[in-house]
Amino acid sequence: MYKSAHIDTFTRDNLPSEDQWPELTFTLPALNYPERLNAAAALLASGAPDAPAILWADGAWTYAELTTEASRIAHVLTADMGLVPGGRVLLRGRNTPMMLAAWYGVLLAGGVVVATMPLLRAPELVTICNKAEITLALSENSLMDELAVAAKLTHSKLKIMGFGDKGAELEAHMKNKPANFTPVATAQDDVALLAFTSGTTGQPKACIHFHRDVLIMADTYAAEVVKPDASDIFSGSPPIAFTFGLGGLVVFPARFGAAVALPSGPSAEAFMDTIERHGVTIIFTAPTAYRAMLGQMEGRNLSSLRRCISAGETLPEATYHAWYAETGLKLMDGIGATEMIHIFISAPYDAIRPGSTGTPVPGYEACVQDDDGTILTPPATGRLAVKGPTGCRYMADDRQRTYVQGGWNITGDTYHQSEDGYFTFIARSDDMIVSSGYNIGGPEVEAALLAHDAVAECAVIGVPDADRGQIVKAFVVAAKGYEGDAALAATLQAHVKNTIAPYKYPRAIEFIDELPKTQTGKLQRFKLRG
Repeated sequence: MYKSAHIDTFTRDNLPSEDQWPELTFTLPALNYPERLNAAAALLASGAPDAPAILWADGAWTYAELTTEASRIAHVLTADMGLVPGGRVLLRGRNTPMMLAAWYGVLLAGGVVVATMPLLRAPELVTICNKAEITLALSENSLMDELAVAAKLTHSKLKIMGFGDKGAELEAHMKNKPANFTPVATAQDDVALLAFTSGTTGQPKACIHFHRDVLIMADTYAAEVVKPDASDIFSGSPPIAFTFGLGGLVVFPARFGAAVALPSGPSAEAFMDTIERHGVTIIFTAPTAYRAMLGQMEGRNLSSLRRCISAGETLPEATYHAWYAETGLKLMDGIGATEMIHIFISAPYDAIRPGSTGTPVPGYEACVQDDDGTILTPPATGRLAVKGPTGCRYMADDRQRTYVQGGWNITGDTYHQSEDGYFTFIARSDDMIVSSGYNIGGPEVEAALLAHDAVAECAVIGVPDADRGQIVKAFVVAAKGYEGDAALAATLQAHVKNTIAPYKYPRAIEFIDELPKTQTGKLQRFKLRG
């Protein structure tokens, strides 16, 4: 490892030991980065100063203007909030220009970005703050309520500055700050991001990514598969707290000097408005969103599009064909993971095979293995294993040994590998529920349900759904004195929405007399799946 620029060494101190890391391979010449590398500075320097960087319904910033905003935020963080290199900064906001500027500002100042989903509730934010020992946060004012509650419950005092509307504290502090900030000369393997991912145990895992990893996802997948240039305009719906959204809406546009157009909201209508208004050429979203747009095509002109990337959940072949029939464009499927930072299997536009995810992204290699780690000779079906220039590094988490085995990243997916090297998704091989592109750990939903007095026992699984891929379904044993009926189901759904992020709530609840278990009392989920 290179000499770190971090004064606060918490993240580096909590890396897994190097013998638990996956094997890292840097086979592409583009990945030969200098020892000192600040990802934000490199990205901001990629665009021409007067070229558009961020577009939205009410305005636009050039790269020069974005750099100024990010620089002023970096000054606020260091001069007014006490950030030192290596300190973690929680970001809480929707995909807005200020949220993106804040992301850049933290990295320019040598901080570690901890971006969070806008829908997270206070208990979830407390867990993240405590695990990452966060003391600084920038939050959109409209999302401040849950964070304010969390701040009272965290182990460390949390200093919060709000942004995003007239008179907001962050913008007020920025007014008199210099327009230039000298980026901290971080090492290429200094930590840039802590990306939290839902786990099947319900305890979030913090994935550690370096400054070089931020650029690697652009210099592998984007450069070799998407192949954008400075004339492109990107857009998408995933929050930048998802590394899928971070790549598609922040890193990829900037790396190629292109622009990103930000939708005003999460709806299909807002997304399509943005595509039409700005002449968007490349979009990133989940299959659920493509299906939603298909239902609203009348009167729309999406002819500016040239690349449509789908990830976050498996792409149904029917959705692929419906989109192609409507637009004449192929959907570019891909699989990525928060642990890997972005997509590692996909196919270039002219090599897409409907129904298949694709082939390893240049720079990565993949195989299928049996449960003992033996690589299977294709055609074969088994556990998907992948390695390349990025890989899993969980922060202070014993689950590192499960995800990384024999130098390979074991993704938790079962795949079929064809004789000619195409990978086709079969199923998740763990209990992760993937609904509308969101990863939802069943045990977290179970814990929320069990916090209600009406629930004696429960179990949560994912069940197929035509619109969302999967939905969360809960099997509930009602506590004594409670009637398992529609009214109680509605009460429990509301309870979960108010306890954890609303998108995690069980859309279906079935009341049963007892859960299926082994003689030793272990839950038999396979029986619930039928």
